[in-house]
Amino acid sequence: MANRLASATSPYLRQHADNPVQWCEWSDDALAQARRRDVPVLLSVGYAACHWCHVMAHESFEDEATAAQMNDGFVCVKVDREERPDIDAIYMNATVAMTGQGGWPMTCFLTPDGEPFYCGTYFPGTPRNGMPSFRQLLTAITEAWTQRRDEVTAVGVQVREHLHANASALPAGSLPVDDRLLAHAVAAVLGDEDRESGGFGGAPKFPPSALLEGLLRHSERTGSPEALDAVRRTCEVMARGGIYDQLGGGFARYAVDDDWVVPHFEKMLYDNAQLLRVYAHLARITDDPLAIRITGEIVEFLRRDLRVGGGFASALDADAAGVEGSTYVWTPAQLVEVLGESDGRWAAGLFGVTGSGTFEHGTSTLQLCVDPDDDARFADVRHRLLAARAERPQPARDDKVVTGWNAMAVTALVEAGLALSRPEWVDLAGEIAVTLLREHVRDGRLRRASLGGVAGEPAAALEDHAALVTALLSLHQATGDIAVREQAVDLLDRTIATFADPDEPGSWYDAAGDDLIARPRDPIDGATPAGASLLAEALLSASLLALPERAARYADLLDATLGRGAVLPAKVPRSAGHWLTVAQARVAGPLQVAVSQTADSAGGLASAARRAAPGGAVVVAGQRDSLPLLHDRGVVGGADAAYICRGTVCDLPVTEVTELQAALR
Repeated sequence: MANRLASATSPYLRQHADNPVQWCEWSDDALAQARRRDVPVLLSVGYAACHWCHVMAHESFEDEATAAQMNDGFVCVKVDREERPDIDAIYMNATVAMTGQGGWPMTCFLTPDGEPFYCGTYFPGTPRNGMPSFRQLLTAITEAWTQRRDEVTAVGVQVREHLHANASALPAGSLPVDDRLLAHAVAAVLGDEDRESGGFGGAPKFPPSALLEGLLRHSERTGSPEALDAVRRTCEVMARGGIYDQLGGGFARYAVDDDWVVPHFEKMLYDNAQLLRVYAHLARITDDPLAIRITGEIVEFLRRDLRVGGGFASALDADAAGVEGSTYVWTPAQLVEVLGESDGRWAAGLFGVTGSGTFEHGTSTLQLCVDPDDDARFADVRHRLLAARAERPQPARDDKVVTGWNAMAVTALVEAGLALSRPEWVDLAGEIAVTLLREHVRDGRLRRASLGGVAGEPAAALEDHAALVTALLSLHQATGDIAVREQAVDLLDRTIATFADPDEPGSWYDAAGDDLIARPRDPIDGATPAGASLLAEALLSASLLALPERAARYADLLDATLGRGAVLPAKVPRSAGHWLTVAQARVAGPLQVAVSQTADSAGGLASAARRAAPGGAVVVAGQRDSLPLLHDRGVVGGADAAYICRGTVCDLPVTEVTELQAALR
């Protein structure tokens, strides 16, 4: 039987299409084949930008002898964790339960019913540091399967029961979602701040995107200078550090050190989408020049390096030509070679490039150690270095267009465009949204990802549905397009029907659960927000923007969802950044600003409302009765008028920008 990955819609799977391993994609047929052959399933999970996934592939999956042993004793299934987050979640939980830790590549051995009985991560091609070789592991698994089947089966059943138990719902309404809860969560987060180096906790340091947005909203809602200062510090050190691409823009996945100097060089769409939102928000409320510049550079990075077809690609690899970071690091001599003696030495001081280096083999990552004393020279140096860098081997790009991550980018582009008066960014967001609706909906069902304009088979997860609803409602607020709003609420209704736990109102499954041994339900915010917290954001917007008969239902579901999620900011606030973000908006009212416009309005009051309204507020503009929030709300004295409500309490309309700003301050 031949390898079946050549036609996959995942670039990661296609990377393995030439392996001598007879890989299958995850399917009922693969499990049935294992049942017919009476062999275990060997499940290998990874993703395109994973360095050690490539290492294991080279050592084992490209080796003829290893592949022969895999083919003879197993049905081999390869999964892209980014395309099938449901499968990844289930078997990662099993891996952590068995070994105490997880990571990728993930290697699991399953019964033909999908029950895991042995799990691990990377296994070397030869024995190393007390670890068996991968072939030794295969031999041991085959021996256990053929000679101790009862033990294997018992472990599989036990792990299945564990997975079901761990997917239970959070308790309903255990804590009120109020100012006291949010103040506690923020205080706990600020207590973990690294005030010298920025961020929260120690190395490795990941951009705390959702936490930063939650802190910004807390600062706007309460006036807390401590929350705002923490965001300023972290955003500045990240933007000046090696984790940020000082030439091309965009953030790497994480830094391996406390000071953000050395990144793990892969660049993910989901990180940059979330950070675009944060930097745009910070720029809007502070007018900080660095935040303004970083916002624009992230957008340019997305457009230049990740744009593929009508969407954004998932990631850039950490490696280029098999060497991690080689595209991005420099020596003083290389700077002089490109820039000449004077500019080369100036750039070395500016970017912290030293003879001893900050990375490997005497090379340095680029940091912005000091502000340039000549902006024109700085721009010219960056341009020339970026052009020279383009001649180096470039990291591979994962061209898979993931629904949820693109939707996060749409929301961030809309908010950034409105905040900084860049309508072309809003237009770009609209183009991406149109692509998602056109290419990712098949037979009335939203799909997780596409490649080359062709949607894959895997169904979209809760995070995809929820993020897309929020993105569409953000676009609706920016454009007033009623058709976009109706697409959003129709999708929200399908989301509720697909992912709700009928026995636990306000609790949501992360996957449709069509072919899984357990339906994952993880409310913790991680590298991306939890599906449930993303859905809470979608419900909040829809509760204010939908027609009344739908809006009331969404409001009830929002409060039920936040009521269950409240335990997370209470007990693990650093893992509840997006819950904190949505809860801040809910406790603030939620805030609604409706600008009633004259037929020939210049839009100045609406623009001012969008710039002054705090994060999480809903802002719409249009003529009287054109939208639910504009029902019976007209202009005042022949001038545009802004109607401001917090929850169900409304102020008198204002017609002057200064009055509006004061009312929203």
